[in-house]
Amino acid sequence: MAMATSQAQLFSHFGGIPQKYSSTECNFRRTKWLRPLFGTGKPLLGNLSGKQCRRRAKLSAKSPFVCRAQAIDIGLSDAKHEQSTGVKKGDLDSVVIDIEGMMCGSCAARVRNLLLADSRVESAAVNMVTEMAAIRLKTDAGSPDVGVVAEELARRLTDCGFPSKKRKASSSVVNNKIKWEEMLRKKEEALQRSRNKVAFAWTLVALCCGGHGAHFLHSLGFHVGHGSVWGILDNVYLKCGTALTALLGPGRDILMDGFKAFLQKSPNMNSLVGFGAVSAFMMSAVSLAYPDLNWNASFFDEPVMLLGFVLLGRSLEERARLQASSDMNDLLSLVSSQSRLVVPMDGGSTFTNEVLPSEAACFEVPTDEIRSGDFILVLPGETIPVDGKVVAGTSVVDESMLTGEPLPVRKESGLTVSAGTVNWEGPLRIEVTTTGAMSTISKIIQMVEEAQGQEAPVQRLADAIAGPFAYTIMALSGATLLFWYYFGTSFFPDVLLNDIVGPDESSLLLGLKLATNVLVVACPCALGLATPTAVLVGTSLGAKHGLLVRGGDVLERLAGVDIIVLDKTGTLTEGKPTVAAVAALHYNEETILKLAAAVEKTTNHPIAKAIIDKAESLNLEIPFTRGQLTEPGFGALAEVDGVLVAVGLMEWVHGCFKKQSGKFDLTDLESHIREIFSNRQSSLEQSKSVVYVGREGEGIIGAIVVADVLRSDAKTTVARLQKMGIETILLSGDREEAVSSVAEMVGIRNKELVNACFRPNEKSSFISSLQNQGHSVAMVGDGINDAPALARADVGVALRLQAREDAASDAASVILLGNRLSQILEAVDLARATINKVHQNLTWAIAYNLVAIPLAAGALLPAFDFALTPSMAGGMMAFSSVFVVTNSLLLQFHRIGIPENNDKSSDFLRYKTKGAQVHKQAIRLP
Repeated sequence: MAMATSQAQLFSHFGGIPQKYSSTECNFRRTKWLRPLFGTGKPLLGNLSGKQCRRRAKLSAKSPFVCRAQAIDIGLSDAKHEQSTGVKKGDLDSVVIDIEGMMCGSCAARVRNLLLADSRVESAAVNMVTEMAAIRLKTDAGSPDVGVVAEELARRLTDCGFPSKKRKASSSVVNNKIKWEEMLRKKEEALQRSRNKVAFAWTLVALCCGGHGAHFLHSLGFHVGHGSVWGILDNVYLKCGTALTALLGPGRDILMDGFKAFLQKSPNMNSLVGFGAVSAFMMSAVSLAYPDLNWNASFFDEPVMLLGFVLLGRSLEERARLQASSDMNDLLSLVSSQSRLVVPMDGGSTFTNEVLPSEAACFEVPTDEIRSGDFILVLPGETIPVDGKVVAGTSVVDESMLTGEPLPVRKESGLTVSAGTVNWEGPLRIEVTTTGAMSTISKIIQMVEEAQGQEAPVQRLADAIAGPFAYTIMALSGATLLFWYYFGTSFFPDVLLNDIVGPDESSLLLGLKLATNVLVVACPCALGLATPTAVLVGTSLGAKHGLLVRGGDVLERLAGVDIIVLDKTGTLTEGKPTVAAVAALHYNEETILKLAAAVEKTTNHPIAKAIIDKAESLNLEIPFTRGQLTEPGFGALAEVDGVLVAVGLMEWVHGCFKKQSGKFDLTDLESHIREIFSNRQSSLEQSKSVVYVGREGEGIIGAIVVADVLRSDAKTTVARLQKMGIETILLSGDREEAVSSVAEMVGIRNKELVNACFRPNEKSSFISSLQNQGHSVAMVGDGINDAPALARADVGVALRLQAREDAASDAASVILLGNRLSQILEAVDLARATINKVHQNLTWAIAYNLVAIPLAAGALLPAFDFALTPSMAGGMMAFSSVFVVTNSLLLQFHRIGIPENNDKSSDFLRYKTKGAQVHKQAIRLP
């Protein structure tokens, strides 16, 4: 049963009515509880906002904190401070699992196959770099508890050798920071263990190399006795002990993991390295134990050097992967765990206009305990801990980490601030608006995490190769042994004279060594790291510059875009329109404004705000309305003083009423509007739109001309897009004259690329028609009416505007936090740079294996008398992985969004210096 709207408004302050309290039978219980808190004899409290309710409460007896606690006690949950269950609301069939033990692309492919083998899993994306899997369950999975399914999947992966656990998400930004710090701590500990293994392994390598010191000294004419240190190091039994120590010491984890994976029929990189190292050791051990075989295969130093190179490469790779998360670490470093809560001391709920009023006390509390509606104090040089609105004080705020804007932004009373930005100049008192999962920094962190879990389509090629890679290499290794043992030495007998064979010229030893080379030199790691490392760096770098990208697949699509469709209002224009003129039929201009403002007062469209602001500036009394209805992209309808009034597009207003305006009246109105357009060109950089006002029984009775300023970067953005080979199309729901005017101003002169009077569903159809012609289309918009087109486009790009960001942002796959149109250039540039890195990495990984495997198998031995040793093959394999990760890290130095005139940096430094000086001034806190 539905509840009254006014009551729902009140209880929305506490996060909504739980299901068990949502029926009308419970109204009495709510009213009985609320009266003692807010006083008797008051009108219906549902018409008040949560903030007004708190201010009207009897705070001397019941503080806001007590009110909130009692609300929770009776079942009204405070959703804004409620801990998340780990599953996003509205997406209850998705879950994230943290996975350890993935060493190469084969491991990631194995994990993905294990997850997809479960009938409840619809799809799974595994990221080896971030050690996580994003899993989407089928809606008919059978189990209502997604957490139980996730735990079962985690246990299955753990049983298969990949320790896993369900990620416990939290709505707290601070907890997000703690989670990342814990992950980084574990990675740093793993890196330290890896370095210890490298130190141990290379100590053993030094011992092996020392054994060759005697031969080196002999070649220089120095004779070394058998009892000397060099002679001892050259002892075959000491070398055997050194090799065994290397296998059971630093190489133990590689061997155990490799053989375990092989027994589970999913061999990985460790399996190949393990077989290679053990093969080299066993050949030498058999030769030592059975001298009658006359193998003379004493190369115990090969497994030692092989493991040394592999462990060194792993250590460098782990260090580089840790460094790849540095941009995300920079974001998380903006999170402040402590806040200064300002509380009235006299039991009141209002403050003076001072930053820290004398009647208030300031307490330092954990940020997690801050609620919406509380007041906090932020000093110069400190990070703003939560989203809010400035209520006292003036300062400049550095928003560069969130928006990419190089200059600090001036903040004063009434302006909004975001969590994670830095206050530089003066103290600010801020009223908290959003906390926890709803804060800006928390959304950014969540989106970047999700983006890094989404693989690019090009990764499917790597996955397809990495899966059967180990079996293929084992088969090639066996074929290499058979060829050189049975046929190679017959076809090329001179190869037996090569040093790799040994003094006995044994074809078996030659085949075994070359087969070991093939096992060791092959590298599926490079294939597995090619895409995720580049996507990790790219998405983190984008977030650092105010570009939120929802995944590697988005980057790949954006890099291939050849058409960008631009909305007009709020995209090419500032989205801050003002009323330029009013045209009326049979009424005065004030009446038209009053009627339009009455209809528009419950909407959040920028044109509606412009009309209301104009009416309020003229001190007009806005009439009372009932039954307001809004149709995005067309207009709004409401009952004003008992008569229906419509405001919006001409055709839509016409369709709202049976009686239409006279033909001559409309002609006069249109003539008046054209006169306004021709006579009021105060600025060539303005876009003018017209909204019509209609009344039941009369039809259209007037029109309001609204002017909007063109964005300062609109012309240059369109021009640079065209230079990049991307065609720009203007698509708007506004009238043709206004759209054509804006197109002319920004440089879109081909009239076929200018489209006006498009409804939201028609915009979506227009995008589909372009896609059907084979184009890859990106749509840039900012409002609710753009949401269908944003969702339909290959890439939807939303500009973040405060009042109407949600619908567009939810539908978009790229969000421009800086609210600058030029950021679309930065987004395309970043996407192209990232995908280029992916292609470079994949090209290297595939080319390396195509060249290295034949080289390791002895392809150059007959013609050039050259062959690799197992230790050389191990070094090449390690270098291949390090190259891919290092190449991805170079993306961090890619300069995106650097303005042609880079004078802003010096201004920014002056602001920072000034802020630091102000921060030295002590502010006394009671």
